[in-house]
Amino acid sequence: MPTSGSQESSSSAASSGLAVPSALQSPEGNTTIADAVVQKIASMSASDVAGVYALGGGAARALGAVRDRIPGSSQSAGRGVSVEVGERQAAIDLDLVTEYGVSIADVATAVRRNVIASVEGMTGLDVTEVNISVNDIHLPSDDDEDDTSADPPRVR
Repeated sequence: MPTSGSQESSSSAASSGLAVPSALQSPEGNTTIADAVVQKIASMSASDVAGVYALGGGAARALGAVRDRIPGSSQSAGRGVSVEVGERQAAIDLDLVTEYGVSIADVATAVRRNVIASVEGMTGLDVTEVNISVNDIHLPSDDDEDDTSADPPRVR
């Protein structure tokens, strides 16, 4: 009974040290994944981690807040995330704000794990690095300042 040529070629390629094609590349064709796709996946998975208050630096968050108030504007799910995507690998940089009182090192470790698992699981890309920059800490008093602006106007 004849053996499958693809099984022989993949096992011989692996044993000879040649690069084995990724799930994104096959004899039937190649799959490319846009930077924006990886950016959104990384943004959502980083936001899901307890202790992450927001993504992006101060300017990005301010611009995002203005954009969110414009009717019909699209959500900026990738705010605070930059990526480089190759044929088989991706590198991700995150800017985030943590909650006051949490261990920044623990949050960074959890974010890194969650982002790598999500991006690799959804795209098949190998995540080579996830660099995290903590730009700010959200204080409980920051919410109190926002509540005072919601007071009714003094003059009608």
